[in-house]
Amino acid sequence: MVAPASQADEKDQLAAQVSCLEISADPMAVDEEQKPAHRSHDPQFNQKRSDPFQFGSRYLQEEDDVFEFNAWDHVETDDTYKEYAEQQFAMQRASPVSDFDKYRFNSDPAKWWNLFYKNNTANFFKDRKWLQQEFPILDKITEENAGPFTLLEIGAGAGNTAFPILSKNKNPLLRLHACDFSKKAVEVMRSHESYNTDIMQADVWDVAGEELPPGLQEGSVDVALMVFIFSALSPLQWKKAVDNVYRVLKPGGEVCFRDYGRGDLAQVRFRKGRYLEENFYIRGDGTRVYFFEKDELADIWTGKLDDATTEGSEATSQSRFSVEELGVDRRLLVNRAKKLKMYRCWLQGRFKKI
Repeated sequence: MVAPASQADEKDQLAAQVSCLEISADPMAVDEEQKPAHRSHDPQFNQKRSDPFQFGSRYLQEEDDVFEFNAWDHVETDDTYKEYAEQQFAMQRASPVSDFDKYRFNSDPAKWWNLFYKNNTANFFKDRKWLQQEFPILDKITEENAGPFTLLEIGAGAGNTAFPILSKNKNPLLRLHACDFSKKAVEVMRSHESYNTDIMQADVWDVAGEELPPGLQEGSVDVALMVFIFSALSPLQWKKAVDNVYRVLKPGGEVCFRDYGRGDLAQVRFRKGRYLEENFYIRGDGTRVYFFEKDELADIWTGKLDDATTEGSEATSQSRFSVEELGVDRRLLVNRAKKLKMYRCWLQGRFKKI
């Protein structure tokens, strides 16, 4: 029986391909070193990255199975997600928060954060042990011979950053001031078994208020840590918050910053009746959240945004901070059981007082 011409051609092509294959000495062996690092399940190929702003190195390639791992780094959103996100944003704008609720949530935001910490225990958030990797200075200051150092955490919550730092601390001259807008959150910190007033002070403080944190003077802080706190402020409060951070930092002091980026899944998921203004929302628990653009964030801390919105007066925050580093941390998280893709977006930066 003679095979049709098309089948014969396919057989000839297959034979040519097979003849070009190199046969391994041990076809059953799996050489992990030959695998790209992001494809390896061997722990030795998952070492800590040296550059904290590299944001991981598990890159999703065209030939990869997206559901092989729980997360992939540096993944841009696909066209389907972008289209869905824009549809969601249009829906959100068309159904904003009522004027009554806008006043209710904006007039007393502390009330909603107090309720949040009243309803959620200190274990609501996991300890942020990853921060020392993202901001190596937090490791450096806890070394035995690091010398005098004052760290101010703004938006400290229940202490999920402060206490992991203290647990590693060997520096007898470290002083940690942990401040939060919520009175209830401060009560949680002060009642923690590791709370030690010899090294840590927890206080209620509004970063956008008129006063500096209790126990701190102008130019007394080496590093200010702001993790998912700036997004809780109204855009009208940004300038005052930046001014206060500038006042409390020493010359050359730094801000370690991480917060939500525009297009994050948390933003896209908001439904009707949660939209306050562009990129600014009310959560179901009454707390507020803003999603930043990278350039917007740079303009806020360098004073350019203030220049653009201030007419007839000098912008007091102009050139107060330089942007040392500012990156977009994009991550694709997957639910392998349900075959779901979830795009996350965060912004991380270091701003230096000039």
